[in-house]
Amino acid sequence: MTSEKTGWEPENRKHFDDIVDAYDRRRSDYPNELYDDIFKYSAVEIDVESQHFQNSNLKALEIGAGTGKATVPFLDAAYNVTAVEIGANMSAFLQDKFKENKNFCVINSSFEDVILEDNNYDMIYAASAFHWVDPKIGCPKVFRLLKSGGTVAMFRFNAIAAVGEELYENIQAEWEKHYYSYYISNERPVKKTKEDFLKPSEIYHSFKIESLQEYGFTNVTMCFYDDTRIFNADEYIEWLSTMSDVRGLPEDNKKALFLGIKEVIRRHGGYHHVDHIFQLYMGRKP
Repeated sequence: MTSEKTGWEPENRKHFDDIVDAYDRRRSDYPNELYDDIFKYSAVEIDVESQHFQNSNLKALEIGAGTGKATVPFLDAAYNVTAVEIGANMSAFLQDKFKENKNFCVINSSFEDVILEDNNYDMIYAASAFHWVDPKIGCPKVFRLLKSGGTVAMFRFNAIAAVGEELYENIQAEWEKHYYSYYISNERPVKKTKEDFLKPSEIYHSFKIESLQEYGFTNVTMCFYDDTRIFNADEYIEWLSTMSDVRGLPEDNKKALFLGIKEVIRRHGGYHHVDHIFQLYMGRKP
């Protein structure tokens, strides 16, 4: 049994720095509708003919940029994007990926430690990353860094447990043998709805805060987007290998888990459908 931690220890945040290519290949892209809602919320005007936003002086800060899964829409919208990324390999990947973009820069640092100018950003966003930040430091810092009227947008994906379906239950049997024998817990995945994700306890589970209001943000809103991803056995295992808790398993447990899940998927036709609910949480600095 592992000792309980906060979740935002620096060593935990660097889980992904040695799997950069797999992370970029398998982690989910975010729905276009999600970005549309962010830009509508932030009241940025769009030039329909050029498909670029009219205000090219907009500044965005991305927290925990990873491999840039959520970076392109903001660059395409003519934001000047500063990405903060704790992983050295991830930062190098970002630098190379966006080397042709003059309105992009990356800083290799944790968000808590990086020194940035207050009241300087129109947008601060984090894609599947804010739960790695110490909220007692991170939320007040986001508030300080934003301009008045600026937007904070936190978003992530949630894989929905297909409780009761044969393939899912057979996969869960492998988790019982090889995952829960190490991570001792009485909790098991349950099928959650959008209404569930609105609860303070679920907001905390997703972002490690109970509400943006408690940090001074106004016009707080939550949006949801449905999606389904289809994996073959190898793709699903590679996707699982980008999850921090799975990466934390002992090698023997991990190997047995992966082999067991692969065999289950192959017995059920070779493909696994995973439903997702993408979750967007936004607020505005008065």
